[in-house]
Formats: sequence, structure tokens, C-alpha cells
Amino acid sequence: MSAESIVHAPYPATTVSAASIEAVEAHVHRLCRRFAERLPFHGWHHVSFVRAKAVEFAALNGSNVAVVESAALVHDLNYIVQRNSSAAAGRRLRLDILGQAGVARPAAEWIDRIVREAEMSARHRNISLEAQALSDADTLFKALPVTPVVLAHRYLAENGVSLRELANKIVGEQQHVHDGGFYFYNPDAAATYARWAATNLQLWQCIKESLDDPTVERLLDAVS
Repeated sequence: MSAESIVHAPYPATTVSAASIEAVEAHVHRLCRRFAERLPFHGWHHVSFVRAKAVEFAALNGSNVAVVESAALVHDLNYIVQRNSSAAAGRRLRLDILGQAGVARPAAEWIDRIVREAEMSARHRNISLEAQALSDADTLFKALPVTPVVLAHRYLAENGVSLRELANKIVGEQQHVHDGGFYFYNPDAAATYARWAATNLQLWQCIKESLDDPTVERLLDAVS
């Protein structure tokens, strides 16, 4: 399902309790520890970062902070269910965990929708405020200057993709979003992190170009 096809229905009376958030956190943390070897990129370190920043961005844009925090905690469960998968692959596990934590079904469905809305490959300019907060947090993790240096090789190992495939994915999914002016939705985030994002995309574009050089290809074969 594309992001444009998701109906944006309001949920004014739906939220998530602090106790439920705590239960979701505990469950996701256990899963991240259990499957740590399978999640060198999308493990608890990633979930914790996205959660903290998503809460920050939700407070700034006036969205439902508790719902956004819950969405951040469960947004990458698909990588436990299926390697190199889309957010949709984690729907059943996501709803199960939210339900076990006492989150009402309407709120759980809303959280699942937010996760799918915020996914880089499908998002657009007019996603919900909650999805914007989650998206900005997850996007920032991608744009951090340290990510390609410290974490890119972990993504390759986790998802079983080549450097060329990752470069194609990053440029293919992110360049038009950047050029369209909604790489970050929050104006403060855009002002603070836009240079990082542009530099990151330029780096991956250069990586793509370098891989077309046969000598570079032989170098990578030699060191791998």
C-alpha cells in the first residue's frame, strides 16, 4: 500500500498510557537482545535513538507524543520477521506486541499506519504529523555523519546486500525526497540537519559513481 493511499482519519480520543509504553519498550528490548546478532544496524541502539528524537519532534509539531513514542519503539520490527523487508512485514508482530501491552486496537492500528506512512520509500509531503515526527527521527539517523562511517557495513551484513545495492537504495529513495523539500518535515530539524543530509546524499552518489570504475571494483573485491 502506498503512503498516498492511506486514509488520514483523526483519532482525537485515542492515546497510549505510560504503562503500555513501558510494556512495549520492555518487549521490544527483549526482542532486540534476543536477535542482536541479526540486527547489527536496526538493533536497540537504533530504536533508542529514533525513539528519543521522535518524542522531541512530536513535542515540537504538536502531535500525540505517546502514540509517536510507541510507533518509534515498534517501527523496525519487520527486520526481525524478515530480512531486508518493508515496514508492512512487521504489522502482525507490531499489533501483537501493542495488544499485549494493553494498547487499544484503534490506537494500535493508528500506530501501524504511522509506521507505514513514515517509511522512506513511500512517504510524501502530506503525511500525518505523527508520521512526520517519526520520519524526521528515522531520517536523521540515516543522515548522521557517523552513520556511513560506523554503521553502513552493519546494514550490509544485516540485510545481505552489496555496497552497490545500498548506494542505489539510498540515492533512489532519498534524492527525490530531498529535492522535493520534505527530507525533514520539521523546520528546525531541516535548518539544523539539512547540511548533513545533503552531504550524506552526495557521498552515496559519489560511491555509486566510483563503483563504475573497474579498478575500484577490483579493489573492493581484494579487500573483501
